[in-house]
Amino acid sequence: MSDPIATDPIATASTATGSISTGPAAPEPDSTAKPPVRIFLVVVDESPELQLALRYACLRARKSGGKVALLYVIEPGEVQQWLALENLMREEQRAEAEQKLQKLARDVNRLTGTLPALYVREGNRRDEVLALIDEEPSISILVLAAGVEPEGPGPLISYFTNRGLAKMRIPLTIVPGGIGIDALDAIT
Repeated sequence: MSDPIATDPIATASTATGSISTGPAAPEPDSTAKPPVRIFLVVVDESPELQLALRYACLRARKSGGKVALLYVIEPGEVQQWLALENLMREEQRAEAEQKLQKLARDVNRLTGTLPALYVREGNRRDEVLALIDEEPSISILVLAAGVEPEGPGPLISYFTNRGLAKMRIPLTIVPGGIGIDALDAIT
């Protein structure tokens, strides 16, 4: 049976002292360096549970000195036969997305005292969530709220708690859709 320390390429035994060396000494921590800011990503949609996810993210950001990021994904339409009509619809959807994000940004500012990062993307919602998380290393937590409808918690939660979990590089926080505002405030 081999010795796990001896086979570790980083750790080597010192024969002279019998001590273990783990490579170069770690640099002294910089006492003036600030810890990285935690960014809570909330996916904006038309679901009623959006307000729960947003409130949770805002309260956690405020208490931890973090920030909130909002992602609105414009999913491709089914009518793509006429380019002019498609472009007009895309412009209208983008204007709606920006209006909704501005309204939510005011809510975030009221709850946290900071302005959120705003993202508008076009494509499949779950693919765009993963792409943004990969592109923005500062995003540290994805916050979603579960639906209370009989068909399940929602497509993003269903995906990210199954096949999509392996693609995540950050934790996923799921806020129960049936939780009340008072209970939510009490746990954050």
